[in-house]
Amino acid sequence: MNQSDKVKYGVTTYVDLFWRQRWFRFLFIGSINTLLAYGIYAFFLFLGLNYALANLASLIIGILISFKTQGTFVFNNPNHSLFWRYVLFWVVLYGMNIACISGLISFGLDAYLSGALAILPITLISYLVQKYLVFRRPITS
Repeated sequence: MNQSDKVKYGVTTYVDLFWRQRWFRFLFIGSINTLLAYGIYAFFLFLGLNYALANLASLIIGILISFKTQGTFVFNNPNHSLFWRYVLFWVVLYGMNIACISGLISFGLDAYLSGALAILPITLISYLVQKYLVFRRPITS
């Protein structure tokens, strides 16, 4: 095995090792989904929409994309019957996100920065709820 094969094999091994970890897949897929959602949010702010409506538009588009990507790639559960559970989860998370953004705006931050800062706590809550409530597998005896 030459040096280039060793490097390639080493990188592949690490990527495979991390990809097997659900938290890594969540962060990777979630990062892509989050960047897309934030881009949509910022675009609608740029067009003059209120932050709550911009966030709602971003949420609706994001739900359609992330249900499939999170369910399939992160939680290995592509069951389409879970869609409305996922939507309900996001309705609650939307309210929490708007409250967080609104609170940050009340401290004098603008809507762009407030939306960006809200990402971290909302992401953590999102992972836990999806893992334990939305995409959980039934316990079999």
